[in-house]
Amino acid sequence: MSNGPDVAERRILVMNGGSSSLKSAVYEVEGNTTRRRLGASIDRIGLETSALRVTGPAGEPVDGCEEPIPDLRQAANAWLDWLTRRGEAEAIDLVGHRIVHGGALGDRPRVLETEIVAALRALVPLDPDHLPGELDIIEVVGGALPGRPQVACFDTAFHWHMPDEARQYALPRGLRDRGYVRYGFHGLSYEYLMGALRGVAGARADGCVVLAHLGSGASLAAVRGGVSVDTTMGMTPTGGIMMGTRCGDLDPGVMLRLLEDDQLDAEALRTLVNHRSGLLGVSGRSSDMQELLARRVEDPQAAEAVTLFCYLARKALGALIAALGGLEVLVFSGGIGTHAPAVRAAICEPLGFAGVTIDEAANRAGAAIISRPGAPVDVRVMATDEEIVIARQTAGGWDAHRPGV
Repeated sequence: MSNGPDVAERRILVMNGGSSSLKSAVYEVEGNTTRRRLGASIDRIGLETSALRVTGPAGEPVDGCEEPIPDLRQAANAWLDWLTRRGEAEAIDLVGHRIVHGGALGDRPRVLETEIVAALRALVPLDPDHLPGELDIIEVVGGALPGRPQVACFDTAFHWHMPDEARQYALPRGLRDRGYVRYGFHGLSYEYLMGALRGVAGARADGCVVLAHLGSGASLAAVRGGVSVDTTMGMTPTGGIMMGTRCGDLDPGVMLRLLEDDQLDAEALRTLVNHRSGLLGVSGRSSDMQELLARRVEDPQAAEAVTLFCYLARKALGALIAALGGLEVLVFSGGIGTHAPAVRAAICEPLGFAGVTIDEAANRAGAAIISRPGAPVDVRVMATDEEIVIARQTAGGWDAHRPGV
């Protein structure tokens, strides 16, 4: 390492593993200043050809290649090999990881000591689609960068102080004591969006805000005074609104009928609700919203999937407005939220009664503000940046962990 993690300026590697992608970045963090040095993305993991793209501080292309990468472990190895060959790995002081589910640990960043990693392994049944790959990345980093502290940054932390009524299920109290509560997710994205919103919306950002992170994984969050009041996802990232391949909330009786009538075991049921449902299940064709939008004129099932997604998101938005007691700002983010004006329009158009009205031309253009001038509710489109939040939380989490700090 060029400088140890105790000095004022740290170089931090961020690892953000998804189900079929790895996003990463190297940041230089000094005090309140966070500078991006390098970025990387590996897409189409597990497919015949995966793509590694490396970018510079301003997003300019630096390098890239295409090769088969079967899983997140190999993706992390490929990226760390690149950093080592370029002489970048030696200068890394700290490593921060996005961890989707931390259970009872997920209230704040945690240095990944042996007992924390063991506790995360025990949580894999709650999030089998994210945690195994995230744990693989942690292991790969430990081997490639021995001695560098690693910090877990949790998607659940943003929602940790939701009101009790928003966290609780109507189940026997003993189950709550065992962790059967609503955690909420996409918290790293929501933290970034709230910080960015304060920079452009001023005092309105501290009012009644709904953030809509709409992508292959999708959720909405109600925020008041900068604090999460409620959110659509629950105990696991499967819950909430319809997603790319996840069903979202279901009548528990549906699950019971599947167990009894179809004789599904736990693994088959998990596969059904996480990988065969959502946009893919309803359309029978694809989990990709852009593809479904392009085909909806000639394909009734594609149209039905798009309509259902928009309806369920709109219904959830209405519930969150009720939880907040009003709405001042609505923010669309995520891949669908930022790139699908037709989806934004379908969600917003019936909500004039709540003060949500959009300017059609601004919406089609993907403008930063798509609400009509003078409308009671600001409707905004904002890109998110989980990686910079992870870098900042990693620096803060390590400082909080060090003895005497």
